[in-house]
Amino acid sequence: MSTNPFDDAEGRFLVLVNDEGQHSLWPAFAGIPGGWTVAFEENTRDACLAYVETNWTDLRPRSLFSPAPGPS
Repeated sequence: MSTNPFDDAEGRFLVLVNDEGQHSLWPAFAGIPGGWTVAFEENTRDACLAYVETNWTDLRPRSLFSPAPGPS
């Protein structure tokens, strides 16, 4: 029985980010899908998860952010 590569505690991962600011933990051996770029280079699963927790604090897609009100 094979394990899910996203759950491999011993695996090597990247953190990817898309244009909406959404982050994804991604196995280092897998190709990077279109529309995503590397935000955090290859590291342990725990290091990548810590990066995501620190840097992705608003889970809403960027397109849903309310613009800041300007002066009237």
